[in-house]
Amino acid sequence: MKKISTLILLFSCLLGYSQQDLAQKSILGMLEMTQGQVEALAQAFDESQYDWRPAEGIRSTGETVVHVAAANYYLAMRLGYPPPEGVNIMEMEKTITGKDAILDAYRKSAEFIRAKLMEVDASSLGTEVDLGFMKTNRLTALLVVLEHTGEHKGQLIAYARSNGVVPPWSQQQ
Repeated sequence: MKKISTLILLFSCLLGYSQQDLAQKSILGMLEMTQGQVEALAQAFDESQYDWRPAEGIRSTGETVVHVAAANYYLAMRLGYPPPEGVNIMEMEKTITGKDAILDAYRKSAEFIRAKLMEVDASSLGTEVDLGFMKTNRLTALLVVLEHTGEHKGQLIAYARSNGVVPPWSQQQ
């Protein structure tokens, strides 16, 4: 009986430990998928389509991808993780141009936010954080990262369809 009690206690501890970062791992899985689709879609546009915009005053294709990259750094910063040295989030949309440079900036920001997401202490998810446009808890802030990426994935899908670009995951095999 003592051995069974010990095993139950051990498994209970392991179960509790394995779920400690369940929220972050769940969000990370969805974020990786969404970021991968944004990257695949951004690659599907040709260089000239990066300057396309649906109307004056609306972000171009390239500006939209850079905006998502800058937001990744911004949201991480609001969570307490400053951008890497040399990254100026306030200037990114003005200074990063060209398909290759935009894709590179996006990839780096996506990798950065994913790493920082997993650094968030699970016990701090209920702690308030000020995102600048709303005050919320840290868990919701992580969901904002996912939602923001998804919002602009949808925008890029509309841009793609308007330019005759088929999202890679929609193409017939």
